[in-house]
Amino acid sequence: MEVVFLGTPLFAVATLEAIAAAGHRIVAVYTQPDRPKGRGQQTAFSPVKESALRLGLTVNQPERVRRPEVVEELRAMNADVMVVVGYGQIIPQSIIDLPRYGIFNVHASLLPKYRGAAPIQWAIANGEERTGVTIMQIDAGLDTGPTVSVAETEIGKDETAPELSERLAAMGAKLMVESLAKLPAVVHSQDHASATLAPILSKEDGRIDWRRTAQMIACRLRGFTPWPGAFTTLRGEPMKVIRALAVDERTGATPGSLILRKRQLFAACGEGTMLELLEIQMEGRKKITAEAFINGFRPLDNESLGG
Repeated sequence: MEVVFLGTPLFAVATLEAIAAAGHRIVAVYTQPDRPKGRGQQTAFSPVKESALRLGLTVNQPERVRRPEVVEELRAMNADVMVVVGYGQIIPQSIIDLPRYGIFNVHASLLPKYRGAAPIQWAIANGEERTGVTIMQIDAGLDTGPTVSVAETEIGKDETAPELSERLAAMGAKLMVESLAKLPAVVHSQDHASATLAPILSKEDGRIDWRRTAQMIACRLRGFTPWPGAFTTLRGEPMKVIRALAVDERTGATPGSLILRKRQLFAACGEGTMLELLEIQMEGRKKITAEAFINGFRPLDNESLGG
């Protein structure tokens, strides 16, 4: 089968490589243009571009895939199917109508839950116990197209967004190859009334609201790792919480108050819950254990953390 692949992030690489390994002919790979990255702002390839070049595939990087000349380029390829995984641009109807069997997407949630840009992060942040991947046929809406197949998995108690993303990428790759083998697809309409959204993350999502319960804060920390992370202030100085654990203990202290116990550091949270702070990073400094933080920074018992 002749396939055009559109994708950009690391999450998409497993699907690209699985399609190639399954023997399909990948006519071309479309990915976002190279961007400056890091402190040196040196031009960097997307993970998908790096993988495609290793596989010896043709790589195209238009600024806007909806431009007429790009649409005509895709039309001339006459692909049987297109596969989209985290491409980073909205696919217009003029392209949706091109491939014989349609355009299919690996979405990292159990649709219709968590439609949008950050389904993995929000599933963890909201304390979900299960998630999965859905193969969806793309339409003009935001993750509203009919579904082809679904695979579920439990979310680990301590699993972070990058860890879950790696597992879901492998699951999605396998499911996509299985789905392509069954084309033309039998599709199922989503229950739009049950839809929830997973909007793109902002820096402010990482600000800790100590009025939330310890469990809610711990879930958000795991979901928002590595960005925007979980941050607060201490003595007016920005402070990141790198690792933390909700403990089975109660306190009457005001939410946001520090609780010191020898080599351990806790924070009072909403509803009388407590969060153990395991690893901390003050602005401009290295991340350190709570014990090293206590010895070096000398926080006071009942000292207040900011927002």
